Amino acid sequence: MEELVRYIAEHLVEYKDELDVQAVEKENEVVIEVRVKDSDMGKIIGKKGRIAKDIRTIVKAATVNEPKKYVVEIIE
Repeated sequence: MEELVRYIAEHLVEYKDELDVQAVEKENEVVIEVRVKDSDMGKIIGKKGRIAKDIRTIVKAATVNEPKKYVVEIIE
């Protein structure tokens, strides 16, 4: 799932070398942390958070049969 989020984010940001996507496993969930350069933050979040919401929806749909819950967090 980390690769899917990385693929989407790479096509949105300008500074691909500053992109960092990491999966952090917890007890019942996997948190996918996305870090980008400050100037790319708006491109990942989108107007009114629409792009971020869309990324979360894609991840939720892709992991519907997974035993753990997947959460996408965009970190400043």
